[in-house]
Amino acid sequence: MVRPTSGQPHQPANARRRIPVAAGRARCMRPQINRLPENAPKGFAGTAIDRNRPLRFRLDGRIVSGFAGDTVLSAALAAGIDTVGQHRDSPIGLTSRAHPAISHASLANDPQFALPMARTPAQDGAEFVTFGVERSRGMARLFQPGRTLGLKLDAAHPLSRPWRTIPGAAETTTDLLVIGGGVAGLSAALAGARAGLTVTLVEARGFLGGHSGLFGTQEGEDAPEVSMARLSAEVEREAAITVLTATQVFSIRPGLARAHRIETAPGTSRGRVIDIAAARIIIATGALERLPIFAGNRLPGVTGCLDAYELAARYGVWTGQRAIVATGSSPAYRLAMLASDAGIGIDRILEARPESASRFIAFSRAYGIVQSPGTVVASVGTVRGGGLLAVHTQNRQGSTLVTDRLLVCGGWQPDLTLWHIAGGASAWDADRGRLAAQGDIDSIALAGSAAGYFTRRGCIQSGADAVDQLLGRERRPVDDPIIDPLHETPDGPLAIAAPAAEGAPSYLDAGIGLLQCPAEVPRKNRLAFWRTAPRGLTMLSEAPQALAVNEVAAGVDLALIPADAAGIVAQERVASVPLSVEQGPPSPDSWTPIETTEIPAFLIGRYGPEAKILRIIPEEARILEPGALIFPNTDTRHPDQSIGVILRHHSAGAVGIVAAKIATEYPVTVREQGQFVRAQTAPLDT
Repeated sequence: MVRPTSGQPHQPANARRRIPVAAGRARCMRPQINRLPENAPKGFAGTAIDRNRPLRFRLDGRIVSGFAGDTVLSAALAAGIDTVGQHRDSPIGLTSRAHPAISHASLANDPQFALPMARTPAQDGAEFVTFGVERSRGMARLFQPGRTLGLKLDAAHPLSRPWRTIPGAAETTTDLLVIGGGVAGLSAALAGARAGLTVTLVEARGFLGGHSGLFGTQEGEDAPEVSMARLSAEVEREAAITVLTATQVFSIRPGLARAHRIETAPGTSRGRVIDIAAARIIIATGALERLPIFAGNRLPGVTGCLDAYELAARYGVWTGQRAIVATGSSPAYRLAMLASDAGIGIDRILEARPESASRFIAFSRAYGIVQSPGTVVASVGTVRGGGLLAVHTQNRQGSTLVTDRLLVCGGWQPDLTLWHIAGGASAWDADRGRLAAQGDIDSIALAGSAAGYFTRRGCIQSGADAVDQLLGRERRPVDDPIIDPLHETPDGPLAIAAPAAEGAPSYLDAGIGLLQCPAEVPRKNRLAFWRTAPRGLTMLSEAPQALAVNEVAAGVDLALIPADAAGIVAQERVASVPLSVEQGPPSPDSWTPIETTEIPAFLIGRYGPEAKILRIIPEEARILEPGALIFPNTDTRHPDQSIGVILRHHSAGAVGIVAAKIATEYPVTVREQGQFVRAQTAPLDT
């Protein structure tokens, strides 16, 4: 056994002192153990909260304290609640990307009023309950740690968003809808208004500005805060721009977007699904931070760098007094320095790239922060009853470090979720290790990081360029300068540790999907003449659920998806989100057939111009899940060779779209969860 070491890090003078509880009136309240002090430097005191206005609310009967400006999630994290519950006997951390839906107690059974914790404002005296997830009961609930919500996550889609299946109410009509309130979205909204268009700008969170603050400044640029403040002020002055914050678009097609909006009144908040009709749409949803793959990568205390930055900068929330950073991307070094300035002890930076250079890396060395190049996390476990993390590294030394928190960054993936739902194509960019958008969609354009731009300058200019594209005007080149790799090393490939036979599972992404990596069978169960297949999926395109963009990207890195098929899988499986895959199969009495002309927009043309919708009847009685691919035989696994895909459940089998060459009453094979299921096609009206 390797003896744990502290790593001998850079230690600010106050690094080992307990982070003080917020001052003032908050002292009469339950302590907020993860709240940074009011005088925390570098903006980590929390720009969104008002510490002179404390509040209390209940969450599943538990009293949680916070401040005006907190969300339910930020207040819960500040109070030390950092665990959602148990998934396959392993705790899952509570984060901005993985949290249950909630609702006011009086509206607990109505999905249209459900709310996401991360976007719902905390309200004094409110009573919230988690929505649609089973909780531990009786003695199990009595003895569970106070840091957990105690949810059971083994059921299908435990963190689903119930409002996705609700029809939208007509809200507004606009010339241009801009989705995303970062610098690219703000720029696009301004360009649209100056072109004489009425503009609706929607942002999922309660504020504008995006994530530019984490990425710092290049030569010739304003500070991120200056750029965001200037653009936000210009948008506010434009009478032609309507801003809808706390509004998240989750489904889209040319001409229409469906969104979930949080409406707040004194003492209550409720969700509402709205439809926005728009002649033109710009998707400026930014980039998603990827999750390095190692055993225990979703334990409480393992946090994405972007998530950690937003919680500290907006709400003054930081878990623990010490942290280790594991990254293959340079912006994580900026977070390490900001945290160090705020009195957090940074024990070490584990750098996955064997050789790397950037201004942030050089600055962090000047801070005295220890760096370990060419080192990835092998696994993470808990010690002292879960209060600390044991970080096992995978390098020549193979050391173990003990810390309060592990901050991780596996690089960045353009958020193409809505692009795929709208019918857009993508392909795997092997040079950059990510999915990139391909082609065009009539009346829809991408901007900013979602379009693949890197710099703040490029993102801002791309917003105006997207407007020019939609209006058919002459387009000017976007200046997106890339620093010479000698001075700014590009992001490395996703850090992937060797599979672990024991310990906490590893997950493909930090979102709500809870999709695990295949795990190797323990060696003690292997014989030299007999090889056992690994547990879990071996072809990610067969997963019985919709996939997140990051899960598709991780699938390519793990060889669970062929690189040349990544775009096809993403277009089909990411776009499965609005197909109600979270609903169970309908009863025979309630089933109504789909008209043969009703082909989802994202599948139009996928199986030829004359593809048709048929019943798919398996030889054996079973349910075929949406997204399962249909093949003419059992000789191929490649998604590109499929002749159709399952769309939805049917009272007898399933309904699928198939190529025109396939006749009715024709034998086919459905590949689902690694198994071939023999079936036969039949017309819908039989």
